[in-house]
Amino acid sequence: MTAVPVLFETREHDRWGEYISGVYGSSIKLGSPKDGLLLRHTRLATPTFAIDAVQTVDMTYTVESLPTLTIGRHHTATFDYRSEGAEHRFGPGEVFLLSMAEGGAPYWLRTPSGGLQGISVPFPVLGQVAATAETRRPAPLRFTDLRPGSRVAARQLAATIDYLETSLRDRPHVMAEPLVAGTAGRMLAAMVLRTFPNSALVDPTIEDRHDSHPATLRRAMAFIDDHAHHDISVTDIAAAAHVSIRALQYAFRRHCGITPMEYLRRARLHHAHQELLATDPTTGVTVTEIAARWGFFHPGRFAHHYRTTYGCPPYRTLRRDDR
Repeated sequence: MTAVPVLFETREHDRWGEYISGVYGSSIKLGSPKDGLLLRHTRLATPTFAIDAVQTVDMTYTVESLPTLTIGRHHTATFDYRSEGAEHRFGPGEVFLLSMAEGGAPYWLRTPSGGLQGISVPFPVLGQVAATAETRRPAPLRFTDLRPGSRVAARQLAATIDYLETSLRDRPHVMAEPLVAGTAGRMLAAMVLRTFPNSALVDPTIEDRHDSHPATLRRAMAFIDDHAHHDISVTDIAAAAHVSIRALQYAFRRHCGITPMEYLRRARLHHAHQELLATDPTTGVTVTEIAARWGFFHPGRFAHHYRTTYGCPPYRTLRRDDR
């Protein structure tokens, strides 16, 4: 297991306040704990999301607002939170939002001693997978509750966070691949949108249904086929097809029975297969490296998809065992 490097630690209250304000890009005022107590911060990050671990003490924070959506979780203690006159208490292990919109209202929180986890997802990444409330114009995404919509969704989000944290810690070279970082960030964003109530719409409108004709599908497929090697999102595909995200999704469901991202995954799987066939196995290149170049960061799932499509494990193709 790879250790996560400590980015900052101090026993000085003022230095901690300056540092944490810089990390989160916000004005953060601290209460008055005694100096001499150790405060520590570590971060695992990609361009699309970050997972922080903060070793903190019993302290209060007053935060102006955060530029990214931030999810909090304290594994062992209770967390007090107050914003816009409403008070909340979150128990050990619960996932919760620290703000509900970009540039949202200031809030106050009290962190107990111990390890606090913070997961940051930029709002533009969330926007890449969300269809917002307005039909034709992108509306600012807003969450309507700090708490998950269901316990099942909360458990699934927590499991996703834990898996991504492990992947970032133990396989940083894989997570550094541009397609992997983009795919993982949007997977996390989609899970966040499914977990916390928000202003995004799922069902297509009348206009979306009208736009979901075969020509839309052809434009979208052509764009995906030509750009599978780039870090593209469903927003990019919808823009190329000249329709909304919901119209694009409905077109794929209606005519193919799959999602646009499933079609993209299949296109990338094909490219990974071609690279496995073309690679000299004596060079030391691994299946995991090739899979990561094409956006697959879960080796087991890649092997499953590959075996289902091509009838053998990917390592057999690389080693030429099937010839």
